[in-house]
Amino acid sequence: MRSGLRALERLAGRLPSGVDLYQLRPDGRVLLADRQGARELGPQDPGGGELLRFIDDGQFAHYLVGDAKTSPERPSNATYKLGIVGPRSAFTPHAHGGEHLVLSLGHASCGLYDAERRRVVDLPLAPGLLVRIPELMPHSFANRGTGPLNILAANTGFGIDHEDYAITAAEAERRSDTELAAQLREVERTQRLGTVTAGERLAARLRRLATALEVPR
Repeated sequence: MRSGLRALERLAGRLPSGVDLYQLRPDGRVLLADRQGARELGPQDPGGGELLRFIDDGQFAHYLVGDAKTSPERPSNATYKLGIVGPRSAFTPHAHGGEHLVLSLGHASCGLYDAERRRVVDLPLAPGLLVRIPELMPHSFANRGTGPLNILAANTGFGIDHEDYAITAAEAERRSDTELAAQLREVERTQRLGTVTAGERLAARLRRLATALEVPR
């Protein structure tokens, strides 16, 4: 099994149904894990249909939000934004009214409520890991590091001012959605910031060195 796939394969069985986890590797490879297992996205991918011809032969695209037929007449109604998460901090656990994709550019943790297994799955995220969270799945998101964490987030259907953008346990209770509220309270109960491992700290130092070497002079 090629580098990177083994680690994602171990995570795959823990993922709730509907959750996708992507790894964008520095060598240009893109790996994808879901409940069924882990694989590499590429021209050789036997899955078929996951990669589309992108303008020219030999170039490929994989839609995360919307599809190839998106147009002004058929909009995907999606948002895409940069987020800055404070050091050693976490968002109030919540659920989004639409599907949600988050690319971690640092060391994060994501707690996902698995309704089928009735438990919270803790998912550590390293730089380059992108998670797709289905609509109305209760989850938490935290910065494990001691510095600011940058994330890139895409949502379908809702901007941050919309009442259904982030539904907390208190809001679910106000709406008398007892099942969602109970799931969110369970995510709250189990939420942990987590820590950055020694290996991750070393990798971060090496990443900063690589960035310094790559800055145009």
